[in-house]
Amino acid sequence: MDMHATPGAVGLSDEQAAYREAAREFALAELGPHAAHWDAESEFPRTAIGKAGELGFCGLYVPEQAGGSGLTRLDAAIVFEELAAVDPSTAAFISIHNMATWMLAAHASPALRDAWSPALASGARLASYCLTEPGAGSDAGSLRTRAERDGDHYVLHGSKAFISGAGATDMLVVMARTGGDGPKGITAFAVPADAEGISYGRNEEKMGWHSQPTRGVTFDGVRIPADHRLGAEGEGFRIAMKGLDGGRLNIAACSLGAAQGALDAARRYMGERRQFGKKLAEFQALQFKLADMATDLVAARQMVHTAARKLDARSHDATVWCAMAKRFATDAGFAICNDALQIHGGYGYIREYPVERLLRDCRVHQILEGTNEIMRVIVARHLLNTDEELR
Repeated sequence: MDMHATPGAVGLSDEQAAYREAAREFALAELGPHAAHWDAESEFPRTAIGKAGELGFCGLYVPEQAGGSGLTRLDAAIVFEELAAVDPSTAAFISIHNMATWMLAAHASPALRDAWSPALASGARLASYCLTEPGAGSDAGSLRTRAERDGDHYVLHGSKAFISGAGATDMLVVMARTGGDGPKGITAFAVPADAEGISYGRNEEKMGWHSQPTRGVTFDGVRIPADHRLGAEGEGFRIAMKGLDGGRLNIAACSLGAAQGALDAARRYMGERRQFGKKLAEFQALQFKLADMATDLVAARQMVHTAARKLDARSHDATVWCAMAKRFATDAGFAICNDALQIHGGYGYIREYPVERLLRDCRVHQILEGTNEIMRVIVARHLLNTDEELR
C-alpha cells in the first residue's frame, strides 16, 4: 500500500488528484535534487519558484480575473503538502507568497491589482507579508509602525521583524498604524520593496528554513501613493487576520508534507537497515511506532482538509477550524518528523539523510502565522463565548 497516496486520496475529486500529481512531479523534479544544497548554502531558489509560478502554484487561490489559478483552499492545501514532502522551506515560502498575493488581489484598487497581481500570481514577481515587529509578535494589534497621510501619499516610519523573503521580493504587504491604539487603528498597504527609504537587515541565521531569507525591514519616511492602501483605513487588522486564516492552513499543509516525507523515509529505512540479524521492519516496537505516525498524519490531514472546506464555504466558524487545524497539524507534523529521526538512529542526525532537514524546517510552523498557544486562545474563546458546538 502506498501510504503517500491512499490517505490523501479520500474525498478528492479527479481534478484535485491531478493537482496533487502535478505538484508531486514538480517537487521531485525541481526541488528534490537541490533541496539539500539550498539548505546547506542558504540559497534562495528564485528560478525554481519561477517554475512553480509557471504551473500556477504562486497564485493558487487568487481569482482568475486577477491572474491567478482560481482554485480552492483545499486545492492549495493539497499542492503545498506535496511540495513540502520534498522541501518544506521552499514550499513554505511559496505558501506565504500565495497569502500575500491573495491579500493584494482581494483588497487592492482595480488599478493596483491589475498592475501587480498577474505578475505575482505568475511568480514573475514575489511578495512578502509584513506584520510582525520587534515588540509585537503574538500581540500583533500593538504594532507601532506608522503611516501618516500627507496629501495623496502616506509616509511610513517603523520596522518589521522576521519577514520571510525580505530583500529578495518585489512587493511588501505591510500593516501600519494610521489611527489610535489597538487593532482598529491598523491599515494595510502594498509597498514596492525597492521604494526609497526601505532598508533590510541581515539574513537571520535560523535553525531551519535556510532556502528562504528572513530579515528585518525598516521604513524611514517611505512615501507610498494613497491608492496603494488595501481596503479602507482601519481595516488592516481584519484583512491581516482574514489572510492568516488561509496562511494557517497553508503552513499546516506544509507540516503534513514534512511529516509525509519523514514517514516515507522511515519506511524505506526500516526495510533496509538490519540490526541483531533482522530488518528494523521486523521489530514490533518500531512497527507500532510507524503505525502511530501514520495514524496521526491521516488524522491531521483530515482536520486540515475539513478546515479548508470550511474556509471555502465561508462558514462562520472557519477561523476557529483553521486555528485547530494549524495547531494540531503542526504539532503532529513535528512529532512525526522527530519519530522518523529516532527510527534512523544516528544516521537521522546527519545531513546524508533528509529527516534532520525536514525536522528543522517544520519546527517553526508551530510558531509562525500565530503561535500554537494563540491557536489555543482562539479555540478557547470560541468555546467559552458561544453556545455553538464544533462540528
